[in-house]
Amino acid sequence: MTPIKMAQTSQKLAYFSLCLALTILLLNAAFWLFPTLAASSQQAGLGLLLTTQAQAYLNPLTALPMWQVAGAIVLSSIPLLAISFGLYHLRALFQTYARGDYFSLSAASHLGKVAHAAIGWAVLDFICSPLLILWVTMLNPVGQRVLSISLTPASLMLVFLGLSLSVIAHILQQASALATENQQFV
Repeated sequence: MTPIKMAQTSQKLAYFSLCLALTILLLNAAFWLFPTLAASSQQAGLGLLLTTQAQAYLNPLTALPMWQVAGAIVLSSIPLLAISFGLYHLRALFQTYARGDYFSLSAASHLGKVAHAAIGWAVLDFICSPLLILWVTMLNPVGQRVLSISLTPASLMLVFLGLSLSVIAHILQQASALATENQQFV
């Protein structure tokens, strides 16, 4: 790939990362505020993770009081904020690449923050999913409230990916420091 083509592709990916970060946060809030939207979009694979995990115990989402919906939006947005943080730094990484700084300390730093965001997303999802299910079922009668804790293979793979990217980011930081040191001697 030519440097010009790589710069153009990096700019497009930077723009896409920003759009994706905003879209996931807005869709999450929209699905909680308009549950019929979530039900109609499940055909496309979009929807609330909650509806598949605790569907048997849920009252219709339209019956939830607004304070409970607001709390559900906050709880379900916490892991998404970690994703958005990662996408923000992925955007910054692609912008760094678009400038031609492939092996800079800045690029390595952004890659490291993407890695930490991936790990944070997995950890926050593990913590917030049970709290979210408990939150939306707390008004159910005794015996129909749910606390569901699960660790999925996808979460474990995300932690592994985050750890791997973190190691790569540290290697790139060391390589960048060595390259800068070598340039000073020349």
